[in-house]
Amino acid sequence: MSETSPAPTPRRARVRAPELVGKGGWLNTGDKQYTLADLRGRIVVLDFWTFCCINCLHVLDELRELEERHRDTVVIIGVHSPKFVHEAEHRAVVDAVERYGVEHPVLDDPELATWKQYAVRAWPTLVVIDPEGYVVAQHAGEGHGHAIARLVEELEAEHEAKGTLRRGDGPYVPPEPEPTALRFPGKALLLPSGNFLVSDTTRHQLVELAEDAETVVRRIGSGTRGFADGPAADASFREPQGLALLDDGSVVVADTVNHALRRLDLATGAVTTLAGTGRQWWQGSPTAGPAREIDLSSPWDVAVFGGRVWIAMAGVHQLWTYDPETATVAVAAGTTNEGLVDGPAAEAWFAQPSGLAATADRLWLADSETSALRWVDPDGHVHTAVGTGLFDFGHRDGAAEQALLQHPLGVTALPDGSVAVSDTYNHALRRYDPATGEVTTLATDLREPSDAVLAGDEIVVVESARHRLTRLRLPEEAVRVESVAHRTQRAATEVAPGRLRLDVVFQAPAGQKLDTRYGPSTRLLVSSTPPELLLKGEGADTDLSRELDLNPAITEGVLHVSAMAASCDDEAGGEYPACHVHQQDWGVPVRITEGGADRLPLILAGMDQRP
Repeated sequence: MSETSPAPTPRRARVRAPELVGKGGWLNTGDKQYTLADLRGRIVVLDFWTFCCINCLHVLDELRELEERHRDTVVIIGVHSPKFVHEAEHRAVVDAVERYGVEHPVLDDPELATWKQYAVRAWPTLVVIDPEGYVVAQHAGEGHGHAIARLVEELEAEHEAKGTLRRGDGPYVPPEPEPTALRFPGKALLLPSGNFLVSDTTRHQLVELAEDAETVVRRIGSGTRGFADGPAADASFREPQGLALLDDGSVVVADTVNHALRRLDLATGAVTTLAGTGRQWWQGSPTAGPAREIDLSSPWDVAVFGGRVWIAMAGVHQLWTYDPETATVAVAAGTTNEGLVDGPAAEAWFAQPSGLAATADRLWLADSETSALRWVDPDGHVHTAVGTGLFDFGHRDGAAEQALLQHPLGVTALPDGSVAVSDTYNHALRRYDPATGEVTTLATDLREPSDAVLAGDEIVVVESARHRLTRLRLPEEAVRVESVAHRTQRAATEVAPGRLRLDVVFQAPAGQKLDTRYGPSTRLLVSSTPPELLLKGEGADTDLSRELDLNPAITEGVLHVSAMAASCDDEAGGEYPACHVHQQDWGVPVRITEGGADRLPLILAGMDQRP
């Protein structure tokens, strides 16, 4: 009887994984602390994330299926690496883990120690460690779930054969649920009845509260993750957020993680779907058409302006609109590039728009990742009232051009023409007055306020991290606070003046190849802040490598890099292979110094094997 030779072990680059270190300790482990040695024999997937980042939230959802299917061999560990000062607070990380339903251990790394050890450059980044403790893959951005699932299957087979795979229960220990009426509510709406409708985000429901803003009148939604229409008890949502009243008396709901707009009939409690397919929009997907046939991407808020429902499409850094008359959707503003650029709608850049408020002549928006308050005029031009870009934030009042916010999620139009800003990570309610150009603070000591609504001469604030609505009387005078300014904690990359080689590393997953059936399958877009930083190399092209020429007269700045690659299953004779899009945006702070690096590698998927 002949013996069959075992399949050859795949050859792949392996680097010994650095230890996991985080000053904040471990969450979701029942207070047990872990080292990589404790996880030997398991396939470990490190998810470097920060809770402000919409792409990180997308990846959390991509990983859910992997967690479920490979629970006895795979340990996913979230390494929380903060961008904003607030995200370095341990209590805020604890809240975020519950808020977003994270069902795996999380290492709180407020000082970015593990981030630096793994040379991570972007949120989110996924690192795969094999059962023997070696890094075998790294992926930046979204869309890598299928590739990691395939690699996991290969590693399971390989290490089962070697005897180095250890199966069993993982280290995840769920926290005890808290018995509050609301759980991390997102947005609120004052109903014609005087009651309040609240998106009870973490419990996947809408909750109607009485005029006292406390008594529960009814709940809409089953309370479990899902995407189902029907009566109030049977319908389901996934982390709903924004709410707006339509002319017919119904409510439109931004059903964020379902990538959909839903409609609530206030009289009956019935829920139907207005827009979205339940699938996430990717580059190359249609951007206009029948609402139920077009993919959306993490709609975070909605507001009626100019006869249409405007959508803060946080997942792609754009504003879209839904037309109730024609039941169609279309892009209204933004290029999908992340940043702060004003001008005509088609050329503007946004960064996770998360709050909307309409007046007769302006659509106000809280642009969270740029810590900015911005607005759109009736002609479609985009303007910035407060904020300078992705890396500057803080709590500073005064003239708008020097005032600072920190990751605001909500904006509310006030009767005098000014606006209140739910300044989420500053735990404050701020006010901007267009007449004077001044920013003031209305209230402090809130806890992650994410929205506010007017109710008579009071303003009712959604205190998301206190799980409640809080009534405040609009103050006649501003609260005085000590000014503080911050920049992101990420260290700048030191690069040499002159020529800089930019390499976006992309290796198609095993069993796939670049999809070139309809032309180039890759795209690279490069720009800089300030624009003068780049003497050569800005713009779009299909090559993932590019020579940049850096201006020696500029000492520091940010390189904005956006990369996309499409890969398809490499199966002979397959007329319709399964295809996948991999994409990531990087904002890389750089400092120009003699003796700095002359090559900047950014890993989209794979391992950088060049020195």
